[in-house]
Amino acid sequence: MRLSQDPTTDTVAKLGAVAVAMFAFVFVVMVPLYNVLCDALGINGKTSSEAYTSVVAQVDESRSVKVQFVATNNDGMPWAFSPDVTEMVVHPGAANDTVFFAANPTTNSMIAQAIPSVSPSRAAEYFHKTECFCFEQQPLDGNSEAEMPLQFIVDQDLPADIKTITLSYTLFDVTALMRDKVASR
Repeated sequence: MRLSQDPTTDTVAKLGAVAVAMFAFVFVVMVPLYNVLCDALGINGKTSSEAYTSVVAQVDESRSVKVQFVATNNDGMPWAFSPDVTEMVVHPGAANDTVFFAANPTTNSMIAQAIPSVSPSRAAEYFHKTECFCFEQQPLDGNSEAEMPLQFIVDQDLPADIKTITLSYTLFDVTALMRDKVASR
């Protein structure tokens, strides 16, 4: 059965349906597939989204690894976001602490989510966060600031040729997403 007698209208409707289907395919199929492949192959520097619970780790004081910290905001995120220190030298197996700072310059309460990435990507499986602000969303009232703690361990099994690890966080505004989630309940 035809929707209309005009072939142009039919073509536009079909093309619109194809565009919607392609858009849905990207989010419904490709994103989960991408995540599965990254997990299976250990690529893209994705780190665990859960706290690392370690067996007793032995500190390797004969080695030092430089850990660099980078903080960026996604487009549309007005917060100031930065690490306390931009780099530190650590020994594999040792527990380390640092903080990131966030400031919400707007008058509105907002909710942020930090997404971590480790470079080089093969170092991701050796970089373990025991406490991280990225494990939970971070609410912040308007015109306020917060210190966000990070505790981590660089695994003593880190390959010897990796001398520097960069931990990068991108901060996203998820206020509207969380508001929609609460409203749908």
